[in-house]
Amino acid sequence: MKIIDNYKKINKLINDSSNVFIVGHKDLDLDALGACLAMYNYSIALNKEAYIIVDDNRLEPAVEKVIKDLIESVQFLDSEKALKLKNGDSLLVVIDTNKNYLLQNPSLEQDFDTKIIIDHHEQGTGTMINEKLVIIDTDASSTCEMMTEFLKLNKYIIDSDLATVLLSGIILDTNSYVLKTDTNTFYYSYFLTTCGAKPNKVQYLLKQDLNKYIKRQQMITNTKIINNIAITKGQNEDVYRREELAKAADTLLLFNDIEASFVIAKTDKDTVGVSARSLGNINVGQILGMLGGGGDVHEAAAKVSNTTTNNLEKEIINIIKLL
Repeated sequence: MKIIDNYKKINKLINDSSNVFIVGHKDLDLDALGACLAMYNYSIALNKEAYIIVDDNRLEPAVEKVIKDLIESVQFLDSEKALKLKNGDSLLVVIDTNKNYLLQNPSLEQDFDTKIIIDHHEQGTGTMINEKLVIIDTDASSTCEMMTEFLKLNKYIIDSDLATVLLSGIILDTNSYVLKTDTNTFYYSYFLTTCGAKPNKVQYLLKQDLNKYIKRQQMITNTKIINNIAITKGQNEDVYRREELAKAADTLLLFNDIEASFVIAKTDKDTVGVSARSLGNINVGQILGMLGGGGDVHEAAAKVSNTTTNNLEKEIINIIKLL
């Protein structure tokens, strides 16, 4: 489904609501946050009380920078406070995920009667389908691209700060226009620059921590290639954030003859995580589904307790050899 075919339905649901709550996936990134901010600002423009729900205990550095800059002007709250403010006419807008288990708080699906889902990821295990309006555009590069189109269709004037975050989200999700990019992606990126998006601020938001970059590069140097699938893992004693695994998996797809990638590392002291990416010929969601994870053809993830990176690597290799 496309935004252009549904933006009037979104408008009606917002107008019919008493207030609007907006939530993205766990471990917020700039794509989810930028799209949440777009919906927040638009709802405010329609004279609705609006809130962005954030339950993450740790924030990715770029997300932390944006929230810190906006903390006085945007109403961020956790789901516990949100539930105290909701009523029977409240609207929940789910951004950048369609899967319940990836929500900031999975119970939110049951707590709100009226929900909209706006996402660009494929449906799969855990997809929320019995909602008022589900817009999943797998051709879009990002939810920031989708929300930029939505604001433009509604003739909403995007200010420079919002345009900058939206452009950052597009650049992040396309890995600087390498992955999942088409003419719409370039068009809406250009449009955001006409709204005042600041390239130097985008660069600032996308700056990487040098130590984390070195750790990620070390993972890549240990890559094994099996049937055009790249597999690597982090150091056994190190703990990595989920987005670090995702970035490494994205990077591995940039190399010749690599059709899919799996990056394995500890995400806390008791859990080993896997982030997988595919160009589309190998269903990484199906593979990680065998390990209790989820996802789709292009991207997937899993978290496994009571195991080691070495053991999980062996399990994935055994599955791959059966393909």
